[in-house]
Amino acid sequence: MTDVKPKDRDGLLQFLRETGVDAVTHDHPAVFRVEEGEEVKARIPGAHTKNLFLKDAKDQLWLISAEGHAEIDLKRLHKVIGSARLSFGNPALMAQTLGVSPGSVTAFGLVNDRERRVRFVLDRTLAEAEQVNFHPLTNTATTTVTREGFRRFLAAIGVEPLVVDFETMAVVKAAR
Repeated sequence: MTDVKPKDRDGLLQFLRETGVDAVTHDHPAVFRVEEGEEVKARIPGAHTKNLFLKDAKDQLWLISAEGHAEIDLKRLHKVIGSARLSFGNPALMAQTLGVSPGSVTAFGLVNDRERRVRFVLDRTLAEAEQVNFHPLTNTATTTVTREGFRRFLAAIGVEPLVVDFETMAVVKAAR
């Protein structure tokens, strides 16, 4: 992993540029829930996401990034990903590990997880999408990157996702 210091939107966007990830950022009014941003998403190409910050019964932290309309069965997911029972992580822990607040949870927050406390689960649909959209550490914007750009971002921070098909609730690619 490179010596990464993003913490905020500007730092993240600079990090993306430095790692050769082409990104387009669209500013918009704050969006707190997937359902709120439909008119915003309609103007931005690519797959849109929902992101869940979770903690299991053994205190392992998890970030789930799924296509915006995916149904995530939290009662079954722990068996699929090999975790203890899952519940939502609290806002203080989210801020401490990912550097974001509720409503701004994003896979880009992994850049702030220097201790690698968070395990990352990526929806197969997103892993295969040509373009994918995430908040750039704030819910007042959406940043679009290509599939290759997102893979480059993850490689630069040393994160290998566990890829799950949420339709079949099966692991497609295990993290190394």
